[in-house]
Amino acid sequence: MQFKDYNNFHQMLCETVEKYANAPAYRWFDADANASSLTWKQFYDQVKAAAKSLMALDMQKGDKVNILGYTCYKWVLTDVANMSMGLGTVGIYQSNLAVDCDYIINHSDATLIFAENQTQLDKVLSIRDHLPNIKKVILFEGRHPGDDWVITYDEFLALGKDIDDAVFEKRTKQVTPEDTAGLVYTSGTTGVPKGVVLTHDNITYTCQSVYQSGQFYDGEEMFVFLPLAHVFARTCCYTAIKTGNRTTFARSIDSLLEDFKLASPHWFVSVPRVFEKIHTKIISGAQAKGGAALKIFNWACSVGAQVSDLKVKKEPIPMMLGLKYTLATKLVFSKIHAALGGNVKWCISGAAPLNPEIAKFFHAAGLLILEGIGMTENTSFSNVNRQDDYDFGVVGPPGVGTFHKIDKDGEVLFKGRNVMKEYYKMPKETAETFTDDGWLRSGDLGMIDGNDVLKITGRKKDLIITAGGKNIAPSRIEGIMITSKYINQFCVIGDQRKYLSAIASLDEENIKAFAAENKISFSDYSELLRHPDIQALIEKEVAIRNKELPSFETIKKVKIVPEFTIENNMMTPTFKLKKNIILKTYENDIQSMY
Repeated sequence: MQFKDYNNFHQMLCETVEKYANAPAYRWFDADANASSLTWKQFYDQVKAAAKSLMALDMQKGDKVNILGYTCYKWVLTDVANMSMGLGTVGIYQSNLAVDCDYIINHSDATLIFAENQTQLDKVLSIRDHLPNIKKVILFEGRHPGDDWVITYDEFLALGKDIDDAVFEKRTKQVTPEDTAGLVYTSGTTGVPKGVVLTHDNITYTCQSVYQSGQFYDGEEMFVFLPLAHVFARTCCYTAIKTGNRTTFARSIDSLLEDFKLASPHWFVSVPRVFEKIHTKIISGAQAKGGAALKIFNWACSVGAQVSDLKVKKEPIPMMLGLKYTLATKLVFSKIHAALGGNVKWCISGAAPLNPEIAKFFHAAGLLILEGIGMTENTSFSNVNRQDDYDFGVVGPPGVGTFHKIDKDGEVLFKGRNVMKEYYKMPKETAETFTDDGWLRSGDLGMIDGNDVLKITGRKKDLIITAGGKNIAPSRIEGIMITSKYINQFCVIGDQRKYLSAIASLDEENIKAFAAENKISFSDYSELLRHPDIQALIEKEVAIRNKELPSFETIKKVKIVPEFTIENNMMTPTFKLKKNIILKTYENDIQSMY
């Protein structure tokens, strides 16, 4: 286990640029699917130009810079330029409301804002009177004439053209391992978002840990579509810099499947929600075809499941089974591979629990999803399954150089150089998240087996204790229920209650298809959600899945509601349910189920 003690992120970047100068580094597509790309040398030249412009704006070491927008090349370029100058990048989700932006901009003490487009700029302009410390707003795309407070990205890049390279290089050498590289604000499922302070050492160490825990090869490609305001996506982009792999950016979440085909990546990272959506689409598509096509699909899944089981056990695949699997791949699984670009070797699921059955389904189809876990507070990486040693329903052993243990109350604790410095301007909250002997509290409950593999059993805050005294982790139940193609989201309720119930949103496309097949008339989707036949359908789907659960974990009643979204404040930008908001919003409906 070898780790290099980099002085800062810029030093790690230079190492990659020197090694891979003319190799492809970044690629992105316009609305018409036309590609633009850069080599590592070209990327570094742009980093230098952006860094010089930051100096021209009199940005000093330790200053904070906000980036408000969705994942794109300029996001990464600006972030790396910030770190090269000793500035702290503070990402803000593109979905955040103006009031949320106001809090983060001011709490982080930012003096510069990069905004993706006019939509994001309008948020900033609406709170302009609250932002006395902001020197400039720089637009990634578009322009805002007649206001010198707002400039274009090209105008920004021109600001530093007269600054000498020697001045730039001197500045990069002043950045130390313990300097702040970024503040990452937690998405706030409960309470006020906290700004996690990550240092250059946190990031460069984590990149090396990920690198040594995986299998990365020259010439491979990483695809990114998660928001860079979240540390999970950013850590993967940093790792791609360490590995020298090219990063291709999605245009949007809405164009994801088309972008997968354009990118043809070898690896990518995702949250379970995306895998769940793809799984639902595949299953419902097969069922819609019916007849011989459905029989072939089910046969292929059965063959794939047998092969998957043998691979997990590291046992040989019999010749006849191998021949069947080759045919199953040609007839069925190849279409799933093609939908993801055709080159995917493996992918990582994190940020929330992934239902093992969904992971097994994709593995049967020849797509390996390695579940892992991390927190904003430990640079989003503590554990992951390995390409040559994996299982489902576990998050794997610790990353190289990271340590874990279980506290006496069952909470998972972590330690390592990936662990944050502090919560920005929150000493009380910082102290509370560490044990007396310096271990980071995760908030997760878990167990570690004899092979040092971690299994998460629930969240301390989410743990339901029924009136009968049963301790229940709702995430496992929720994961089982959303395997129904009709159920979109599922929120289990039952703390201090005599039985479990749930609030659920439905898959609109499949519910409408069911209504059409069963000649259920409706004027709009909201009316359909209240239809007794739809209620009966969902109760039947829940009853089927209840058979997988012990009696005290079964769902007795379910209330159907509209989708939980970021816009209605019931879901975070990383697709986690805000259960406290859901419980409050549907308080009367919940009470009616008891």
